[in-house]
Order: sequence, then structure tokens, then C-alpha cells
Amino acid sequence: MQIPENILVLIEKYQKGQLTTTEKQTLDEWYHSFEDTMAEVNTSEELSELQLYERIKNRLLVTIDINKEAEPGKTSKRKTYLAVAAAVAFLALLSTGAYYLLFSNGNAKELAKQDKQVQKAIAPIIPGGNKAILTLADGSTVVLDSTDNGTISEQGNIKVKKLKNGLLAYEINGKFITENDELFYNTISTPRGGQYQVTLSDGTNVWLNAASSIRFPVVFVGKERKVEITGEAYMEVAKNKEKPFKVKAGSSEIEVLGTHFNVNAYDDEASIKTTLLEGAVKISAGENNQAIKYLKPGQQSSVNKNGNVAVMNNADIEEAVAWKNGLFIFKSTDVKTIMRQISRWYNVDVEYKGNVNLHFTGQLTRNEDVKEVFEKIALTDEVHFKIDGRRIIVSP
Repeated sequence: MQIPENILVLIEKYQKGQLTTTEKQTLDEWYHSFEDTMAEVNTSEELSELQLYERIKNRLLVTIDINKEAEPGKTSKRKTYLAVAAAVAFLALLSTGAYYLLFSNGNAKELAKQDKQVQKAIAPIIPGGNKAILTLADGSTVVLDSTDNGTISEQGNIKVKKLKNGLLAYEINGKFITENDELFYNTISTPRGGQYQVTLSDGTNVWLNAASSIRFPVVFVGKERKVEITGEAYMEVAKNKEKPFKVKAGSSEIEVLGTHFNVNAYDDEASIKTTLLEGAVKISAGENNQAIKYLKPGQQSSVNKNGNVAVMNNADIEEAVAWKNGLFIFKSTDVKTIMRQISRWYNVDVEYKGNVNLHFTGQLTRNEDVKEVFEKIALTDEVHFKIDGRRIIVSP
């Protein structure tokens, strides 16, 4: 059975919302022209009308694309039939609201098997969100994105609370803290496709980017406040001249009294970058932390794998903290750096085919569908993207 060329055109026009009343009637008449000898096969799982509608529509889109990509005169019977079955099922749902798919007796099992492959190919790649795991001092874990608001843990005299806005906060439970009190260390980790915000017990606010972590004491005792991070974090440190705040990030250490700064310390980046927005910080790196630099607002330090420290004046603050503000900002950024950010935020793997030499400038929001992101970058006509499940193939 062949789908007439004019029907394929009408189906595509329907997808684009361009179908006229007359054309809709033609499409319906074509569907109702089939004999009632086709078997009804119930889906193997209970689906709502909307879910079934989306499943059939997506199958139609994929199968029509298969036909369009085939060379003229060489469309296989299997591919042609798949397109017919999907089109018939889609139109049946539009016309009658039925909760079943229509297949021929001979190919129902084969099409059911292919449905899983189609669903894998078309699974949406959505942006990340507030996701994190809290590891408590006793080693137990709490999945923060699925935990109800309120007190989620008590460690000594410290309460851990999840607030209405999803923020995690530590509260000292009315007891005077001394240097002899037992230290409890917690770790908050975000997966790829996750981000989170926490307020530490001293009032310091921390934003974690995707695939990042912070390890910190539940309460800061002694003469300094010290935390360790991996990945990327933006911090607004509570001021306390008597107790400096120190951040251990890979091979570097950042010491502050009270300031706003961003640290990018991902293992797959060439260097650890600290960008200062407000206040002052001291950067130490290298063997025995002998390489020391001081940063002023608007400067950015870069610590390479050998522990060497360089300072750049007039750093691009907007680009450095774009992720915290829900944006991707690229300024003559190479495509591999761009794809590392996309890989973390959308939780996808990236594969390169050929030498892609592109530097892109532009601003995108982090809540866009990944396809829209790629479409905008591909407007340069210097790079192309193909989505295969959760794998992104990048080619010239």
C-alpha cells in the first residue's frame, strides 16, 4: 500500500497548522477509504489520550522523515508500511479519539518492536533543574528535589531545613557553639542536568552549577571557615573579619573575608578560574601554595594544571556568572567549550565527527529545548548537530 504524494503533503501541512477546511476533509476521506479488515491492537500500557496522541504523532513525524530521506524509487516496503501505519493511526485518533493503534495483521509485532526504538530516538532532551543529593555526616543521603519542605535532618544541635523556594538552610538550634563542639561535615552534589542553592550556617549563600559539589562543616568552628568544591559554584560570603572564609578548589585555594565570586573548577576544563565581583580574595596554588595572587573586583585568576597562576584584568563578569542567572553567554567561545556546558546542563554525551573549528558569540536561555539551542548555533552554517538518543553528534 502506497501513501499518495498529495496525502503526504496534506499530512505535513497539518503538522504545520496550515491545513484548510477542504484539505482536512480530503485527509479524512482518505483515512475512511480504508477497508475495515485492519486489526485493532491495544497498547501494552495504559496511556492517557494526550500521551497516546503524542506517541502516535511522534511516530508519524519520525516515519515521514524516513520516507523523505530515502532516495526516489528506493523506498523499502518496510519503511513505506511504517509510514502508512503511523499515518492511519494518527488520523484515526484525530477523527475518533480512539485509544488503540491500527496495524495490519502481518506486521503488528514488528511495529510494536520498532515503537521502543522510535521512542528512544524521540525522547525529549529537557533542560536541567533543581536537583541535588545531600550526604549527611553519618553517610546517609537525602534526595533534595523530591523531599518535602521543612526540617529534613538534625545533626547535633543543627537543623537542616528545606524552605518553600527549594533553598536548603542550616539553622543553629539555640545552643552556643564552642570550638570543642563536634564537627559534622555534609556534602551537597548536583548531577548533570541539576543545580542547587544552599545557605550555610554562617549565612553564606552558595549556588551550585550542574555536576558540582560542596563539602562543608554544618557549623564553622575555630579560626577559619573552610569548604571544598568541585565543578562550579557562585558564592556570596557572609562577612566575618575574625574568621576568614577559604575555598579549596582542585589545586587552588581562595581566601576571602566577605565577597561575591565565581569559581569554575571542572576537571575537564584546562584551568581553574576564579572571577571576583565584589570584595577581595587571595589565590594560592602550586606546591605548598607558594604561588599567590590577589584579586580586585573585575579580575579573574586562572590556575593551570601545573599550578601556575595568571590574572586577567577586565574579566567578563556577565559571561562568568551567566549560568547562575539562567543564561548561556558565549563571546567568541569555541564549540567544544560550548558543548561541555551543554553536556552538563542537558545531561547528554557529545561525539565529534570531523574537525569542527567554530567560535560562537550569542546569548541563549538555559530553559530552551536543546534543539532550539542547536538551531541557533547552526545558523552560522559552520557546524551541524544530530541528536541520537542522549548523544549529540557534532560535525562541520
